This record gives sequence, C-alpha cells and structure tokens, in this order.
Amino acid sequence: MNKEGNLSSSGLSETHVLSQELQSPEPRHHATVGRRSFIRGLGVVGATLLPASALLMRQAKAQERSSGRLTKGDADLLRFAAWAEIVESDLWTQYAELGGATKPNDGGPNIGNPAYKLALQNLDGDMPQYIIDNTDDELSHAAFLNAYLSSHGEEPVNLDRFRTLPGSIATGVDKTKIGKRLTNLLNLNVDLSWYTRYRSEENSDLGAIFKGPLNILNEPAIPLNDTDTPPGQPQPVPPATAAESRMQAIANTAGFHFAFIEQGGTSLYPTLALKATSEEVLRILLSIGGVEIDHFSLWHDKAGNAVSQPLAGVTDPETGLTFPDLNDPATLARLNLQLELTQTNKILPEPCDFLFRESMPPCSVIRPTSTALGGAVATVQAFTADGLFDGQPESFFDFAMRLAIAADNARREL
Repeated sequence: MNKEGNLSSSGLSETHVLSQELQSPEPRHHATVGRRSFIRGLGVVGATLLPASALLMRQAKAQERSSGRLTKGDADLLRFAAWAEIVESDLWTQYAELGGATKPNDGGPNIGNPAYKLALQNLDGDMPQYIIDNTDDELSHAAFLNAYLSSHGEEPVNLDRFRTLPGSIATGVDKTKIGKRLTNLLNLNVDLSWYTRYRSEENSDLGAIFKGPLNILNEPAIPLNDTDTPPGQPQPVPPATAAESRMQAIANTAGFHFAFIEQGGTSLYPTLALKATSEEVLRILLSIGGVEIDHFSLWHDKAGNAVSQPLAGVTDPETGLTFPDLNDPATLARLNLQLELTQTNKILPEPCDFLFRESMPPCSVIRPTSTALGGAVATVQAFTADGLFDGQPESFFDFAMRLAIAADNARREL
C-alpha cells in the first residue's frame, strides 16, 4: 500500500490561491429574441430593486462562478472533506497492512499479520478484501479532492508534517512507516452510540441521547507487537487461550471502529452538501458521501458478528473488555439493555422522527445531519474523543479546527 504518500505532496497553508479568471465570451444569437430577451429584461428590472452593494456582490459572485473559480465556501467544504479523507486514509492503511487481503486486486502482495487476519475473518470470511477495498476508496477520495482543489487554483491539504505517531511494530506493518503515522489505533475509546441510534425510532437531531451497548475504552484495534499479539497463533471460535482472546478482542474492536469511522462520514457529507454553491461541488460531496454510506452499512453488519453467537463472550485478558451476546435475553436483562436496540441483524436504519418531532410520520433517514451533531467541528471532536489523535501536537488540533469551523460556516450562495 504505497499510494498514501501521494495523497497530498503539494504544499499546505491556510491561504487560498485564487485561480486565474478564464474569459469565456457568451455566444450571441442575434436572431433569437422574444421570450429570452424578455426574461433578461425582467432580471435587469429585478436587479435595480437591490441595494447597490448587494447588486455588486451578486455580480461578483456570478463572475466568480463563470470564471471556473470556487467560492470560498465551496473551497472550505472541499478542504475539510480532504482533511477527513487523509485522516481516514492513514488509519485504513494501517488496517490494510495488518489485516488486508494477501493478494490485493490492484497492488503488490500484502504479508499482513496472520493471526489478526484470522480473527477478522471470524467476523466475516471476506474481511481482508473489504478492508483493502475500503482503503482504496479513501485513498482515491483524498487524492481526488486535493487534485480538484488544485485544478481550481485552491491550495490542497497536506498533513505530512503531522505523520509522527509510532503505530504498531507487529509482523505485517510497513517498517518504513513506523513512527510516521498520522492516527493512533493502539488505544481507542470507540463511541458505540451509533449502534443504538440507528435501531431507535428517535433522532439525535431532535434531542434524543443514545448510549452504546458496551464501552470500548483504551483498547487497541490492531496488534501491538509480536510478544503481546503473536502473529502465528490459531484463532479458533471461541478462542481457547488468553493470547487468542486478546487477538480476537482486538479484531472485534476494529470491527466496531470501522463502523464508527464510516458512520461519521455518513453524517458528515450531507451536512457539507447542504452548504455547497456549485452544482459540481454538490455532485462531488453527494457522490463521495454515498460511498461512505455504503461503507457504514457493510461494517455495521460485520460488527454485529462480534456480539452474537458463536463468537459472543470474548474477553480481553489485558483490559477486561467483554463483547457480550447482544441477542441473549438474560445478558440483556443483566446489562439493562433492550433487544430492539441491540438485535445484531437489524442493520438498516429504523424509521425515526425526522425534521419535526411527532408531527410527521417516522422516516428512515441518516442521522444526525445537523451541523451541530454531524458537521465538520463535530467530526473533529468525535475523532479526538475516539483517541485517534493521541500524541498529536496542539498545532494539529488548531489546524483541524480552523478547517472545520470554515466548513461549518460555509453558506450556499445564490
């Protein structure tokens, strides 16, 4: 997986480089009069009713769009999307190195970590291929968004100076990237509120608060090293030894973390798209966002296999984290959980309150999609709480928040 280094080799700064204006004379059809000229005339009359400053601003925006330049708001939206995709590319690359397919369709051989891959395949036999495919998707998103920004004279996003985190040293990692990671997968706090949120008839955008069915705290999602997580051990179901349980708990954490990351993108992209001015930028955000939704649906399904039979009940001997059977009535009663909010094969969004509480019939929708809960700032905050950036300097968070605030403040211009 050597594509990651090509994501954003251009520079990085918070400045906006404006593209040159392209003069494209409008074709004139002198013989075509009547209705078209009449409509133009109405536009001129309407414009004269506007204050001079508003008229000049509207004319400037129209000229900006016709020149092929992006509005500031659209550039801000794409820049934050690029930031998010670079972050995702880094974490997915780590997952792919250790748990990806041995012979990827479009890359060289991937040695991986044999025991980790077996533990992932206990969730689904195709997990290594899915991981490789998800990784390729995120790499392509990051590369495209940065290239699109550059093609419109806007500065792309480059996070290379923040690639300083240690990462795993277990069998399977790319040794050239040890100490050069952007994200931390060694001790995560995975928020599982999405699990019950999507099984509920309530909506967090309307004030509902959700708690996950279990707490994943300070748990690794990838093998740490060959001593703690031996790469050559078997991974039976259920695990028979402490070392096998440790590896399976790590793989289970990864399964839930996959879904956590992708449900974030599922909510993020609609909030960005609602602010887009250019139809082409809107198309980009909706098209990439649709793939994030596809990812979430996939990983939502696989995560459920960690908390259903025959694998349910695994406990990490190092951290004490247990993955209970979320379909077992006795277990649910002990944990004070309700089957309707934990049933593992309910992976499609349940119809819920949407837009207005109780004044409209329930509707199956993505949620949240409010800027407050699903926007750019909310995304940075969620990734930070996840532990994904543990070890990053303050300048990393400052830059991420500047991009996020700019994206959340973007407004659709008419």
